[in-house]
Amino acid sequence: MATPSQWIAGARLRTLPAAISPVVAGTGVAAYPDAAGVVWWKAALAMVVSLALQVAVNYANDYSDGIRGTDDDRVGPLRLVGSGAATPAAVKRAAFLSFAVAGVAGLVLAATTAWWLLLVGAVCVVAAWYYTGGKKPYGYLGLGEVMVFIFFGLVAVVGTTYVQTETWGTTGWASLVAGCGIGALACAILVANNLRDIPTDEVAGKMTLAVRLGDRTTRSFYGVLVVVALVALIGVGALTTWWALLGLVFLVPAGRGVLTVRSGATGPRLIPVLQKTGLAELAWAVLATVGLFAA
Repeated sequence: MATPSQWIAGARLRTLPAAISPVVAGTGVAAYPDAAGVVWWKAALAMVVSLALQVAVNYANDYSDGIRGTDDDRVGPLRLVGSGAATPAAVKRAAFLSFAVAGVAGLVLAATTAWWLLLVGAVCVVAAWYYTGGKKPYGYLGLGEVMVFIFFGLVAVVGTTYVQTETWGTTGWASLVAGCGIGALACAILVANNLRDIPTDEVAGKMTLAVRLGDRTTRSFYGVLVVVALVALIGVGALTTWWALLGLVFLVPAGRGVLTVRSGATGPRLIPVLQKTGLAELAWAVLATVGLFAA
């Protein structure tokens, strides 16, 4: 039986910036031009949904990759099933429990905003499970980055803004552009992860985008995603206030990540890049939001 510390490790807390950042960014957009537009209890529920979905995805990936044998020879952090620390059934239950937490919080948001949000939530859960689950997981077909961009970028940011403002208007376009920036950095985290795992994924038949692009092109793609995040931040500033450019601080950790990736680092040397990219995403969201509130 896995220990509590192993369950925490399996939840992969280092990936949580990818869940926190879109909610922070979406709330920042909702605060412009009047902070009175922020509905804090809805923002809190959106955070619960996002965090629970991220943990659910992590456990679901652990389960699905584990039973396929993809994690039998793993370079990165502990995987519960692959290491034998927990049974597949136990990890699957943990994933479903996390999905349930997200579902309850999402149900409250839908009931107090718009019932069609239930459909959005259902699609998010299905996408989370079939990333590595099912007979033909899309994460094994090179589509993981596309779905991360959509769900942990566009849907999460725009959804967070909408449940608080219940309108589109200027905030809608700003949240869409912010979603592109946050989504790009969330993709960059996955790209760095899959770049590290190219050798083992090839052997396991996991055709991630990194495997399909190859080592060299994947390293360039990581840099492109950082540039997209930069352009999106400038776009948010143009649509709202230039105070949002406080988020440019994200370039410090992101730049370090780019330097490491471009240096040709492999294996365990790429693990810190995930942390730097997560920090960059959080800096983008938090400091841009500080600027939006300051305006």
